[in-house]
Amino acid sequence: MTGAMAVVRSLDALGVTDVFGLPGGAVLPLYDTLMGDQDLRHVLVRHEQGAGHAAEGYAAATGKVGVAIATSGPGATNLVTAIADAYMDSVPLLAITGQVFSHLMGTDAFQEADIMGITMPITKHSFLVKTAAEVPGAIAAAYHLASTGRPGPVLVDITKDAQEGELDFVWDPRVDLPGYRPITKANSKQIQAAAELIAGAERPVFYVGGGVGRAKASEELLQLAELVGAPVVTTLMARGVFPDSHPQHLGMPGMHGTVPAVLALQEADLLITLGARFDDRVTGRAALFAPEAKVIHADIDPAEIGKIRAADVPIVGDAAEVISDLIAAVSTAKLGRDFADTSAWWSHLRDLQKKFPLGYSETTDGLLSPQHVIQRIGELTGPEGIYAAGVGQHQMWAAQFIKYERPNSWLNSGGAGTMGYAVPAAMGAKVAEPERAVWAIDGDGCFQMTNQELATCVVNNIPIKVAIINNSSLGMVRQWQTLIYDGRYSNTELNTGHGSPRIPDFVKLGDAYGCLSIRVETEDEVDAAIKLALETNDRPVVIDFVVSADAMVWPMVRQGTSNSDIQYVLEQAPEWEEE
Repeated sequence: MTGAMAVVRSLDALGVTDVFGLPGGAVLPLYDTLMGDQDLRHVLVRHEQGAGHAAEGYAAATGKVGVAIATSGPGATNLVTAIADAYMDSVPLLAITGQVFSHLMGTDAFQEADIMGITMPITKHSFLVKTAAEVPGAIAAAYHLASTGRPGPVLVDITKDAQEGELDFVWDPRVDLPGYRPITKANSKQIQAAAELIAGAERPVFYVGGGVGRAKASEELLQLAELVGAPVVTTLMARGVFPDSHPQHLGMPGMHGTVPAVLALQEADLLITLGARFDDRVTGRAALFAPEAKVIHADIDPAEIGKIRAADVPIVGDAAEVISDLIAAVSTAKLGRDFADTSAWWSHLRDLQKKFPLGYSETTDGLLSPQHVIQRIGELTGPEGIYAAGVGQHQMWAAQFIKYERPNSWLNSGGAGTMGYAVPAAMGAKVAEPERAVWAIDGDGCFQMTNQELATCVVNNIPIKVAIINNSSLGMVRQWQTLIYDGRYSNTELNTGHGSPRIPDFVKLGDAYGCLSIRVETEDEVDAAIKLALETNDRPVVIDFVVSADAMVWPMVRQGTSNSDIQYVLEQAPEWEEE
């Protein structure tokens, strides 16, 4: 068979059923083969960035490897943003790109780009395939790398002559990559040391990151948390990994986290850190973060441990196995000794929950409250839905005001903060989970970056729901301009909402794409529009929620400051009884 046929046969052998892509000259042999394959569904996107984010959404909703295909040159470079996004958020992604003929490489041939060199800092590994015989091994190795250890994106760049060349196909799924030996089983001495710290802690907190979700370790986490009895905070990337309704859950920490979650980390004497990386959005000014806390840090990537905060007990291993080992060690420790009393700690945290509940102020300009809109989307859809957010204020409100009870229900661009993520990610999630209601909660700015994928959704019968939180501006940037730049709104007005020319008119745009399109401007219209969207499954739905531009995301820790300086609302910070 040809190398192009070998790509498809290899994907079939790996169990891949869906791919997202856009053809071009350097990848035509592969696309010619795809036409005859009955087992592999190809979703033709309208922009390669959409293919990458759709593959991410597919992966994040299922835990499987998402696959995106692009041609050489600009096709491949259009994938770069999604590859970088997947790298930051540890998403298993296989990017397959065409490349010019091998004898033309290095000559600045038409649509040539060194995509391996371009993506080297943002992939786990890259393969350049120049002969047909290399194809099966490269695809198998790339899939293995993307899905094992710390998940991430892997690139396979295949020259056109390798696609056209012939080979005797032999499939060997065994992969032996010298030097690649992810440690999944933790050191037993470190597990015992962690159990001892947990037993002696009076103010412990579980600091849970997205790695717990990637490891499919939610059930183990619930068991360990209940065994220890300590409070749990879930980062932006970990929303849903621990149920919001659980009494031990304090919410999301970080720049826009709840006051109890932020201060629990700040005042703790022990951080039980699982699959998190001490990101600056969580720590605030790192030197002032959790000054009295000892740190247990478990991560499958040894490079993350000690990178930002020194660990008293470093543990390298897969989160599911680490947590299972901790359950056993803590259970044994409970038989032999009394654990420290945490009642005073819980009393303090419950007091914070009463004083600083998550809420919002009603708008004063007569326009919709964005928090109310997003909260009702969550309440009417329920925990079985999937919610993909863009980046900015609407992302934070979606993380705050939707209650997540299960893993893989919250999709967002955490590390990279990629505008334009929501619509294609929701599309990929809907392909993966067609029976679930899938929402793209987007801003008017983010939506304009990738809304062309609505065409993909209509043509391919992918009925996602899109809620545009339309404040007619780049909302998060505008919030910073309000708070830090004395209201000087430089280049943040988008002219899409109330009192503007509405360029574009999102309802007309949705209609042009063949979607059911609705504009909602009053509170009494909100529920009806959401219910209609949930009842409509023969096409995508676009709802233009016209909201106030003055609404802000609270609480907030200003960048570069201590988490102790968290503001609950404008000009209001928690009062301290003592320094």
